[in-house]
Amino acid sequence: MPLLLLLLVLLLPAAPEATPSALLGINYGRVGNNLPPTTSALQLLAGLGVGRVRLYDADPATLRSFANTGVELVGGVPDECLAAVSTPSGASSWVRSVIQPALPATKIAVLTVGNEVLTGANSSTLSPSLLPAMQCIHDALAQLGLDRQVTVTAAHNLGVLATSYPPSSAYFHKDLLPVLCPILDFHARTGSPFLDNAYPYFAYAEDPAGVELEYALLEPGHGGVPDPSSGLRYPNMLVSQVDAVYHAIAAANRGVARAVKVRVSETGWPSAGDGNETGATPRNAARYNGNVMRLVGEGKGTPLRPDGALRVYMFALFNENMKPGPSSERNYGLFKPDGTPVYELSYRGTACPRTTPPPRLAPAAPEALPAALAGRRTTATTASRHHPQRQTCSSISFVRALH
Repeated sequence: MPLLLLLLVLLLPAAPEATPSALLGINYGRVGNNLPPTTSALQLLAGLGVGRVRLYDADPATLRSFANTGVELVGGVPDECLAAVSTPSGASSWVRSVIQPALPATKIAVLTVGNEVLTGANSSTLSPSLLPAMQCIHDALAQLGLDRQVTVTAAHNLGVLATSYPPSSAYFHKDLLPVLCPILDFHARTGSPFLDNAYPYFAYAEDPAGVELEYALLEPGHGGVPDPSSGLRYPNMLVSQVDAVYHAIAAANRGVARAVKVRVSETGWPSAGDGNETGATPRNAARYNGNVMRLVGEGKGTPLRPDGALRVYMFALFNENMKPGPSSERNYGLFKPDGTPVYELSYRGTACPRTTPPPRLAPAAPEALPAALAGRRTTATTASRHHPQRQTCSSISFVRALH
């Protein structure tokens, strides 16, 4: 099945919530100086029939670009803006000046507060502001009658887990519980999901001798790995990682465990990397992302939660040439900045030839990264890594106005 047709089938925007097309989205990161403008990227997204897109900020111009497209957006509060929106007045000003004007033309469904705040390089500074910012933004939305339309959450990586295998033994780092437990209460109270950035690639790259490649690539022919405590068999590492988070939530607060849903806010596989980045190849990236699509297309849940279909945002739409870190960080995209596929996507083990070339997209005018992001690096944890994105306070003048 050709790449564009496969994505079109899975990502049609008008599909009901329970259908596979409503369960798969894509991350639209913009840390690059050769990426097309949003208006041009929308041409590619429209050709794919993308129904869900995750952004890492809430830039007003970008939000306006998505107006009347029918695309459901996940917007974001950048890390450096957490303190500014962690007070009722700051959150209210931001929601009223940035989010409310975009609605309802732009379909904003979720707002993420920071990205991997609890495990990032600035966690000690940012963590105290995380829950207050989430609560204040939710309250600001509620004051406008928007809290049922727009939910508030935060994205975490698997670094929040002290252990993830076997899934039934997973639990959160004890030093994070004072922050995570109230966040879990918030999710249960507001109905917002717990977002998990899950990357089997990092588990494989860290221990290629101990982790089977087929298991990490989600290959359907793999026999699976049993959980000796629960008796459940895990056919691939991605669902194992999701269930590990479910078990950690239950271990932290069993009272809210059934009420909190886990969603995969990022997952992907790099198509290239440095010499020591084992497994970062176009073939493996094609196999992994094709298998993610297969999993979502099946509409199934995880072994622990079979009744709830897996919901995933793939990382990412484009390769981003200004992301810091090893080469793999700049090679997660399904597409090059000119709109051509990075590789022929594999699906069910068969390479999918591209039948009709997509239009080449012209890059936007070069733009420097914000000083707050330049040179920023984070380290990998098992099966996870922070993906820094273009981070602006949407707009920066808003934060200046607060002070």
